[in-house]
Amino acid sequence: MSFLSKIFGDVNQKIIKQIEQTVVQINQLEPTFESFSDEQLLQKSNELRAELTNGKKLDDILPEVFAMTREASKRTLKQRHYDVQLIGGIVIHRGQIAEMKTGEGKTLTSTCPVVLNALTGKGVHLITVNDYLAKRDAAWMGQIYHKLGLSVACIEHDAAFMYDPGYTNQNIENDGSEVFKIKQEFLRPVSRQEAYLADITYGTNNEFGFDYLRDNMIYDPKQKSQRNLNFAIIDEVDSILIDEARTPLIISSPDQESTDKYKQFSKIAKGLIENEDYNVDEKMKAVALTEEGIAKVEKILGIDNIYTEGGVMTVHHLEQALKAEVLFKLDINYVVKDGEVMIIDEFTGRMMPGRRYSEGLHQAIEAKENVEIQRESRTLATISLQNYFRMYHKLAGMTGTAESSAEEFSKVYNLDVTVIPTNKELKRKFLPDKIFKTEVGKFRAVVRDVKQLHEAGRPVLIGTISIEKNELLGQMFAQEGIDVELLNAKNHLKEAEIISQAGRLGAVTVATNMAGRGVDIILGGNPVVKAEQEKVVELGGLHVIGTERHEARRIDDQLRGRTGRQGDPGSAQFYVSLEDDLMRVFGSDKIKSMMTTLNFPEDMPIENGMVTKALDSAQSKVEGYHFDSRKHLLDYDDVMNKHRQAIYQKREKILFANEALENGEANENQVPNRERILQMVESEIEEVVMFHTSNENEKKWNLDEIFQVAGTIFPLTEQNKLELKNILAEAGDQTQDVLVRTKIIEQLNKLAHEKYDEMVKQISNDELMIQIEKSILLRSIDTLWIDHLEAMEYLRTGIGLRGYAQRDPLVEYKKEAFGMFNELNNGIRNQVVYSIYKVVLGKMMAENLSSTQPTQNLQFQAPAKTMERGQNSIEREASSNQTKADNIAVKPHNELGEKIGRNDLCPCGSGKKYKKCCGK
Repeated sequence: MSFLSKIFGDVNQKIIKQIEQTVVQINQLEPTFESFSDEQLLQKSNELRAELTNGKKLDDILPEVFAMTREASKRTLKQRHYDVQLIGGIVIHRGQIAEMKTGEGKTLTSTCPVVLNALTGKGVHLITVNDYLAKRDAAWMGQIYHKLGLSVACIEHDAAFMYDPGYTNQNIENDGSEVFKIKQEFLRPVSRQEAYLADITYGTNNEFGFDYLRDNMIYDPKQKSQRNLNFAIIDEVDSILIDEARTPLIISSPDQESTDKYKQFSKIAKGLIENEDYNVDEKMKAVALTEEGIAKVEKILGIDNIYTEGGVMTVHHLEQALKAEVLFKLDINYVVKDGEVMIIDEFTGRMMPGRRYSEGLHQAIEAKENVEIQRESRTLATISLQNYFRMYHKLAGMTGTAESSAEEFSKVYNLDVTVIPTNKELKRKFLPDKIFKTEVGKFRAVVRDVKQLHEAGRPVLIGTISIEKNELLGQMFAQEGIDVELLNAKNHLKEAEIISQAGRLGAVTVATNMAGRGVDIILGGNPVVKAEQEKVVELGGLHVIGTERHEARRIDDQLRGRTGRQGDPGSAQFYVSLEDDLMRVFGSDKIKSMMTTLNFPEDMPIENGMVTKALDSAQSKVEGYHFDSRKHLLDYDDVMNKHRQAIYQKREKILFANEALENGEANENQVPNRERILQMVESEIEEVVMFHTSNENEKKWNLDEIFQVAGTIFPLTEQNKLELKNILAEAGDQTQDVLVRTKIIEQLNKLAHEKYDEMVKQISNDELMIQIEKSILLRSIDTLWIDHLEAMEYLRTGIGLRGYAQRDPLVEYKKEAFGMFNELNNGIRNQVVYSIYKVVLGKMMAENLSSTQPTQNLQFQAPAKTMERGQNSIEREASSNQTKADNIAVKPHNELGEKIGRNDLCPCGSGKKYKKCCGK
């Protein structure tokens, strides 16, 4: 006990005592609920749900809900919540972490706060470490929830299930366990949307995170699966929020065509002629294709209309290639060094390694300079687990080992840790570490000691730090004739089965340290053989051996916690060698010198309490280092997270704009997409006019430059230009230049609205126009967001070099990121403004779109196909049909999938040639 605890008392004990008062109230209600029939129990659940709807708080009904849940558990699982489990449930409901020792029943503990929060109808997510546990717990605990009228589902990598006692599935293999029997009978396959609409949804952290990212890539509101992130309870919270915190989730798509596209358009750009095929605005560093230039490119590509047949991405590639060719000069804007294009800082003249131009411009320059084009695999969306889980309205967790990481939980997630007392007094013994000179000697000693225990019949669980050591020990045991069960977490189903049998008489199990989390080791095996159980208890219970100290104390504690569950006897001991990584980091020269001087044999240990304390201290220092590292990464990721939230919010407003209007939910923050586009057009017009009229003397203003830029947005007639010139001619007084600018802007805005109205009339299909507007907005955001992710990653990679200039890299990163985010928003506006009038211009476009069922082509789908764990990320590949979304419209095909030629019969059945009918 610390000095402060002696003076002020143990804070944890005060919390427990305060919660115990609520537990007394719950226990007092037990006889009442025992007297209820099943129908009355269900009715009570519905009444409590109604009370919440009518304004009652969750804490007001907590005692009743906990008592009701305990009664449902007694009737379905034949398990009664212990008082300490109720305490743990209250801690979880409060949005804290409950540290409960292994075997204390965390799975059952979670049911009380789950039911309480699920009654709100807002959804509760329970996060597990693997698919097996998600399905097991949904089926197992689903019996309780179903009894109380709550729906429960689970999601896994490529499927989703709903707990349904009326459903029988005979196609799932049964491993013989009782839980799998339940799973086989009652888990009904459902859609992901239905699974998320359930009151309670089980699944892994990766699945929830990837579904969040996919929901922010859809093009149809009906494809959205998740609801608002309300309440999440994380099982093994230290594993998910700390061990995996540095592993971002990434959805990526192989950009197979990008290299060829950049090279192809680089060649085309080289053949275009200034003032004939394109015009350059050097003031704004912009370049725009003329009608002649567009016609030339269409002829080269062999297509009739680059906007309708090529799609947004084709135009984007062309524009970037032209910019790279015309506006960016070698040895001025960039240099080529070691086969890489490096940007030159225009202010300092220094190279900026690690920085890249965004929006595909850097790749276009690489194609121009004929160097390797990088980033063939494009990141479509990414998020860290830290930032994903911080989005939940309420977050809680449970684990057997959280206290040693309490500081990180508090600082990063604002989560307090409360240690829950055990139901029965712990009888396990933690023996001092055995220290060996060499790793080989250590393993020999492990085999020798285990052989003695095995012959006596005592079960032993050996934890290894890697699969390699796991298999090495297995071979050494085999040479001694000892049958062992090897477990290295390659098979979740086998993992549960092996771990559950590790307590049998004479069992020897070799497992990686993290294996078996969530599965209890029962003495005598599962199902329990009573005679074996009594014999094992007499021998001292399960003995756990750790073959190496981990960098985090939590992992060692987790291994130790496999023994001595629910008051059972047991013991644990670590075998450490001077060649172990942690011992080398700690610096064991003094011990090594002593062992060498005394001529210790390799397999003879020393047991020294001071060495064990020194190891604990070393672990604490390493944990501190890793915490600082994770906190450092999070500081950078927080910047990106703000960008992500802003873009995703903007995207959601666009996606649901039409639905909001139809439902009467529109407000100043939810405007129609058409109005949003016209606002962008007006902003662009204002910026163009302001830029080209910056000179105080309006007589020196060059309206031709304004005409040229405005003409690339929408077509200007000679009459339009004359009206604008008349505004300037009528100005007279030079002091009224602000008014003149305003009149020019207003006139151009008026023309923009008129041209847009004409375009809508030509389309003559409101539903189709709504789809086009939504698609243009979303595709522009998605295209440039992907480039922004790349640019930010390159910035992050090279920003550390600023430290050499005595500048804080994080401050520099925030400054540059702010500028890049503004560029992103401007880029989105530009892409929408300079595309919308062209993409839907003319009646041919309208008919072409109508004949090809555009609502299908406008959808963006990115279902997950594979999931691979990389060194620094988890990547999920998006479907290749993403490229379909790049085409706002495509040329129609016949039944064989062949494109319809201009002289072929029209597929509409009119009997006319395509060019005389729908292709007119």
